[in-house]
Amino acid sequence: MTGPLSAILGFGLFGVFCLAFTEKILPVPPSHVLLLFLGMTAAPDSSMLAILLAVTTLASFAGCLVWYGVGRRIGFDRADRLIERVGRYVFLRPATYRKLGQAYRRNHVRVSLLAQFIPTVRNYLPIAAGALCLPALPFAMATLLGATIWNAGFLLTGYLLRGSGQDSFTVGLRIIVIVVALETAFMLALRYGPAWRRRIRLALG
Repeated sequence: MTGPLSAILGFGLFGVFCLAFTEKILPVPPSHVLLLFLGMTAAPDSSMLAILLAVTTLASFAGCLVWYGVGRRIGFDRADRLIERVGRYVFLRPATYRKLGQAYRRNHVRVSLLAQFIPTVRNYLPIAAGALCLPALPFAMATLLGATIWNAGFLLTGYLLRGSGQDSFTVGLRIIVIVVALETAFMLALRYGPAWRRRIRLALG
């Protein structure tokens, strides 16, 4: 994987932008892997780290706007069918997408922000935002803030790992495992949380 990534990074910041934008459209490699790699290999100093943060955040934001535009263009029903057909190929269950879409109706700003911290969901939930015709400005501001925080965390971690003297690959792998575990816990809570809460209320009541 590092061979193709290194080749694309040979195009400089344009290559970084293309990688971050493409990851937002199709998450291969996942953003946390890409950002850790960039922090460890493409940021010789803090100034370059800040530039990488700006470029990757802008690319992520642009990708979100593309999916928002797609959702707005095709409408809710067609967006739902799109996720039904292709969701399994990008590890996004249609049921999860629908539940988050329902949460969007209640508080779209909060969900737009929090969605940026959930791998895979952060890529495709903007489709629901567009399909529901949510206001573009609040969506854009929340998405930009969330993308900035997400990107900064992994870029900075990669940057610090490189100079720590530790085995960067091993530590990076542990971080990725933690992210995947947190994502799995979130998905399980989203799927089974209501049933668990009902059982607890019945047991206590």
